[in-house]
Amino acid sequence: MLVAVKVFFRFLKKEGVIHIDLSRYFDTPKLWQLIPEVLTTEEVDTLLAQPKIEDALGARDAAILELLYATGMRVSELCSLKINDLSDTFVKVQGKGKKERIVPVGKRAIEAVDRYLLHFRGEVKEENGPLFITRGGKPIDRVTIWSRVKAYAASAGILKSISPHTLRHSFATHLLENGADLRLIQDMLGHEDIATTDRYTHVTGHRLKSAFQAFHPRP
Repeated sequence: MLVAVKVFFRFLKKEGVIHIDLSRYFDTPKLWQLIPEVLTTEEVDTLLAQPKIEDALGARDAAILELLYATGMRVSELCSLKINDLSDTFVKVQGKGKKERIVPVGKRAIEAVDRYLLHFRGEVKEENGPLFITRGGKPIDRVTIWSRVKAYAASAGILKSISPHTLRHSFATHLLENGADLRLIQDMLGHEDIATTDRYTHVTGHRLKSAFQAFHPRP
């Protein structure tokens, strides 16, 4: 809104309606930075346990959820993954501006992807086709993943308003809480600016304050 007012004042001065652009004297306060919604480790475990891995849809969804939380990648990055982008220990992610980064992957995520590919994926038409596909054989899209995450969150009884991006926030926050270096988290998330990653220090600080107030005998 402040930008709109400043542009309007410049327009008025240019048109000769006013002679002095008073908006030059306006303060420009720093924008409030919203603390992202983050799941607890218990909530993540409950969410990841929701897909029924005995069928193709559940096995695919389990692999998607595990991979999102294991790597912190964006849902758009996951949708563009090819089969050969994943190894036994790393995944090659194509981020914003087509910049590639290599992110380590945990054992559980690899096992979930292997289960999906070996037992439920069926014949792979392309040698290096999309890693995740719909029932119709098309590359999965972010809307489908968003709706699946919402459905599993509801079945898990999670009342927080979450999306696939919540798993990215949770990934970064849990790493930071367990002592990971902020620069390493920045690299894994694919952030250009460390300030973008730095907001997770506010998340952990907020949670520490809440824990202190809840459990300290004299808060």
